[in-house]
Amino acid sequence: MKPCPFCWPLVKREAIAVGEHCVTVPSVDPILAGSCMIVPKAHRETVFDLTEEEWADTYRLLAEAKARIDREWSPDGYNVGWNCMPVGGQTVPHAHLHVIPRFRDEPLAGKGIRHHLKQPSNRRTAGPAAKSDAGER
Repeated sequence: MKPCPFCWPLVKREAIAVGEHCVTVPSVDPILAGSCMIVPKAHRETVFDLTEEEWADTYRLLAEAKARIDREWSPDGYNVGWNCMPVGGQTVPHAHLHVIPRFRDEPLAGKGIRHHLKQPSNRRTAGPAAKSDAGER
């Protein structure tokens, strides 16, 4: 089994900011210039597994990340979010908070993190969501 790329100390070499329990690292996606991720040093599979101390550190590092991105990139907005588990879009099984600056000249400006989820083509045909559409919930 290969080591988790987001666990400490592997992620240390990429660090933009280091807290007691979490670290901020740059995103590697060239399309999302200026974006970063906040990850716990200890292996936590999803956001639901974070400790109170990791939440507090994430909060502090998020404020620092916003200040840095504002200073360096002057974005017009932000997307901030977690993907959880493969069906939720999580590709590395280590919790990480995405901090993504957004700009008004982007082709998808104004499209938030739920945009693709709200498309009619994403509607479920069975289960609780389908029943709620019929007023049964």
